[in-house]
Order: sequence, then C-alpha cells, then structure tokens
Amino acid sequence: MFNLKTLQRNKTVKYGVPMLLLIVGGSFGLREFTQIRYDAQKIRKKLDPSLEAKVDVQRQSVILQEEYEKMKEVNLDEWRNIRGPRPWEDSKECQEQQRRDTTD
Repeated sequence: MFNLKTLQRNKTVKYGVPMLLLIVGGSFGLREFTQIRYDAQKIRKKLDPSLEAKVDVQRQSVILQEEYEKMKEVNLDEWRNIRGPRPWEDSKECQEQQRRDTTD
C-alpha cells in the first residue's frame, strides 16, 4: 500500500516526527545535564571535617555582647553622613568641598 516515496513526501513524517524527537530527546538530555550540575554543586559544598570544625568555631566565637561593646566604643555624635558625587559632578570638587565643610 504505502511505499517509501509516499512517506518521504508526507510533511508530517518529514518535519513533524524529527521535531517531536528533538523536543522529547532534548528534554531528557537537558535533565541529564542539569543533574550533573547539581551533583557537582553538592560535592563542592562538602567541606573537609577539620576545616568544617574551624568554621564552626569561628561562627560560635561571635557573641552578641562583644559586638555590642564594640558599637558602644564608636562615637556616633560626631558621625556625619557624606554623600557621593552625582554622575554629572566632578568627584574631586565634591571631595574638596566636603573637606572644607568638615574643617569649619
């Protein structure tokens, strides 16, 4: 009934089947490549146990009370907010003007 030339002339077989194979095959291929990426990230996140112990000690050594004591030593009464120059302003002129303002 059907011969090979009839199938080759059919637009569905000629264009539709390869497109469908590309979409379905691409989906499976993409899944495999992304899985490799996530596996590599998991391996990179794992730390050496000795290094991990050092990192944990450093995290625990920061105590809220110590940070509070550091902040108490900072003199906030003399603190002044200084803005940066606008894109159209010359940065050297702004710096000179701010230096003059702080000495006054």
